[in-house]
Amino acid sequence: MSRKIKFTSPPSTMDKAIFPGNSRTEIKAGMRVKVVQKQDQRTGRLTEGVVQDILTNSGVHPHGIKVRLQGGIVGRVKEISD
Repeated sequence: MSRKIKFTSPPSTMDKAIFPGNSRTEIKAGMRVKVVQKQDQRTGRLTEGVVQDILTNSGVHPHGIKVRLQGGIVGRVKEISD
C-alpha cells in the first residue's frame, strides 16, 4: 500500500498578514517600540525601548522584525509606540 504525497512550496512571507511590527518599512532607528525577547516568548512579556539597529534583513517577518534597542536588548517588534 503506497501513499501519494503532494509537495507544495511553503507560503512566502508576503502571504502573511502585515501588522505593525512585522514590516521592516514601518520601523526606523530612533522609534519607540515594544518587543518580546527570546526568553519572554512563552509569556508574551513586552519590553519597551528605542530602536538602535534593525537586525532582520528581509522586508517582512511573520513573527516581527528583530531589532536591538538602546541598551542592547534584542527582540522582535510586537507594537509600535506613539
